[in-house]
Amino acid sequence: MRLAGPFAIGLAASGSLFGCAAEKPAADMAFNPSYNGIETILLDGDLVNFRVAMTGARDDKDVAAYAACAAAQYALIRGFGFARHVRTNVAIKGGVWRGDAVYTISASLPRGVKTIDAEVTVRDCGAQGIPTV
Repeated sequence: MRLAGPFAIGLAASGSLFGCAAEKPAADMAFNPSYNGIETILLDGDLVNFRVAMTGARDDKDVAAYAACAAAQYALIRGFGFARHVRTNVAIKGGVWRGDAVYTISASLPRGVKTIDAEVTVRDCGAQGIPTV
């Protein structure tokens, strides 16, 4: 399994908290996000823009994870197995977090360190309750 980028960082950070409930910060216990939609825009061939919106995010990592889930599912829908993170911009206004992320999708593992295995990522997203495309 190869995960990198903001989604993997979020998984690693959340994974370290599962062992001891008494050590969990209060903010994590109250985490109750609302995922408000994904917009997918094909930019050029294998380059795709994902715009996501949510409320209840704890920080930028939650928004980036939502975009990574969208990218992974999109890659599978298009018959590809991998995606590579290019960039994610996050902004919050009026309590709504918005992410604007760009990924490349490919059939084989792309070069770079910010790659995700689409099938594994989609499965992890489902386990965490994060919707996909």
